[in-house]
Amino acid sequence: MTYLERIADGDSSISDGDVGRALQEAFRAIGERRKVLIIPPDITRHHSCAGRITELAWELLGDKVADIMPALGTHNPMTGAELAHMFGRVPQSLFRVHRWKDDVETIGRVPPSVVRELSEGKLDYDWPAQLNRLILRGGHDLVLCVGQVVPHEVVGMAGQNKMLFVGSGGAEAIHKSHYLGAVYGMERMMGRADTPVRALFNYAWDHFASSLPVVYILTVVGAGPRGESQLKGLFVGDDRETFARAAELSIKVNFTVVEKPIRKIVAYLDPETFKSTWIGNKAIYRTRMAIADGGELLILAPGVKQFGEDPGIDSLIRAYGYFTTPEILALVEREEKLRSNLSAAAHLIHGSSEGRFTITYCPGGLSRAEVEKANFRFGDIGAALERYDPKRLRDGWNTLADGEELFYISNPAMGLWAERTRFERGI
Repeated sequence: MTYLERIADGDSSISDGDVGRALQEAFRAIGERRKVLIIPPDITRHHSCAGRITELAWELLGDKVADIMPALGTHNPMTGAELAHMFGRVPQSLFRVHRWKDDVETIGRVPPSVVRELSEGKLDYDWPAQLNRLILRGGHDLVLCVGQVVPHEVVGMAGQNKMLFVGSGGAEAIHKSHYLGAVYGMERMMGRADTPVRALFNYAWDHFASSLPVVYILTVVGAGPRGESQLKGLFVGDDRETFARAAELSIKVNFTVVEKPIRKIVAYLDPETFKSTWIGNKAIYRTRMAIADGGELLILAPGVKQFGEDPGIDSLIRAYGYFTTPEILALVEREEKLRSNLSAAAHLIHGSSEGRFTITYCPGGLSRAEVEKANFRFGDIGAALERYDPKRLRDGWNTLADGEELFYISNPAMGLWAERTRFERGI
């Protein structure tokens, strides 16, 4: 059921005080609980407003909050400084690390026939529903999943049970679900709530996990005039209707339609959040349907210093690089290293322009040789920031003093950009 729904009026946002009052109302509706686990996103979703919501939930629930486990997926564990930056006064003694290779149990397997149907016959494997043992055996009578609903390259719309089966899931589940999305085609899924990967998670929930005491706190976040996060919607519930309502609002808030393909996009990656191409390639995923054939994507990435968040995935990206879908599919057939790490293979597909446009990366911590070996163009970050100063550019269309026209995006993780006909066709 849906316990609470708040949507901001017009151009306004939901205030901190309103969030606190809304959470109080939701917790009354949920009923008294004695031991609570909170699963928020990690620092890579700092803009989601989930950090402050987690802090408010802890303030309201007090010592009933026994554990907080960020949904890391394959990402690096958060540092103490990152925990303080995102979650404020929450005691760091409450935080647990999700170890995606070790701390999970398989609670059931989706049969190959289902995966075959969802992939339109392209894949023929089963899929394990995997969850961290703390969720299954921690003795909690309430699991609060706090996360943002926003267009997403793997599942269509982020949030809800993705936080469990990917953010708190295991290696095999992450690998195979990512590959399903890549093989099906992310352009066919981004900005859509009903996708094959979402159907996979829903099947797993219905058959293996529906008895878990999970309630979702879902946010919809827009960008303010200076690129800051503005909370536009807050939804609390334990059913698909809650997610559907959040997804409906997210499309209105986070989806930008352009009427003509864009010749040049400049995207900025905040160094506090984006430290790898694994995360930073949202600049590619979220803009690819807006870029003209033969166009250019320039990525300002002062904090990017590695490719993968996980050392094993990092080495695979360095070894193979970003290539077109047919090329990566062929590599998966030939190379056992990729075949046993399908999320890396999926990421290599996601990070390709499919030969349609050029991608110039301007990283703060990777060399020209490293970037070019990964099949991107290299740009000097100092020169790029001097010409394309984020403090002077505004989101949307800009014309520089010498007449260059470009489309600027201050935070590609906040949305999805697409040319109308390309989005409608899903290409």
